[in-house]
Amino acid sequence: MKLYRIKISSWTASFRYPNILSGYQPTLEVPPVSTVLGLMNACAGEYLNHEKLEIGYYFEYGAKEVDLETIYQIERTDKGTPKNEVKSNVIKREFLFDCRLYVYLSDVALVTYFKQPYFPLVLGRSSDLASVELIEEIELQEIVGAEHIKGQLVPFKGNFLPGVIQVLSNYFTDEIPRRNIGPEPYSVISCFGKTGKTNIKAYRDVIDDSPVDIYLHQLIF
Repeated sequence: MKLYRIKISSWTASFRYPNILSGYQPTLEVPPVSTVLGLMNACAGEYLNHEKLEIGYYFEYGAKEVDLETIYQIERTDKGTPKNEVKSNVIKREFLFDCRLYVYLSDVALVTYFKQPYFPLVLGRSSDLASVELIEEIELQEIVGAEHIKGQLVPFKGNFLPGVIQVLSNYFTDEIPRRNIGPEPYSVISCFGKTGKTNIKAYRDVIDDSPVDIYLHQLIF
C-alpha cells in the first residue's frame, strides 16, 4: 500500500490522562488520536472538518522521567468570574524524552500541510516544541495477523490487545465549550511493549532496522 510517512521529533513530550485533573500528572506513552489530529490542524492553520479519515501513527521515546512543575491556580466567584487572586503550587509531572512520531497518511492534500506548518507544533504542552524532519512516500506490505504492533493506540473493542486501557477521544469540536467526538476505549501500547500474534490487519514498516506493524485508523466523524 502506498502511504506518506511524516517524521516529527521533539526533545520532550507529555500526554495527559483526560480524567486526572490535579495532583501527580502521569503521561500516556502514546499520544491520543485527537493530539495527532490537533497537530494536523496546527500545520493547516485552521480547524479541519473531516468526514472520513484514514490515519496511522507510531510513537517512540528514549526515556521517561518526573519533573517538578509550578502551576498557578485561580479561584472563581459565585458568579463564575475569576477572582483577582492567584495561588502557586508545585506538582510532579511525568514527561517523555527524545521523542519521535511517525504519521502515515494516504491523502496527499493533508500531507501538504506538514511541509510548511502554519503554527508551531507541540507534543503535549506549549514547551514540548516539535519539528517535521522528513516527509516521504513509501510502499508498505499488508500483514494479516500483525505481531509487531507497538508505540500505538488500537481500539480495545474486538481486538483486546495488552496495554494500558484508557477511554480517549478521537477529535474535538471547534466550538466553545469544546465537545469530544468519538470517545472509545483504546489499548495504549508502549514502544517498548510487545503484542505477539494478533487478528489485526496492519501494514509493516521498518524503523531503525526493527519491524513495526502500523494499524490504520478508519475514522468516521
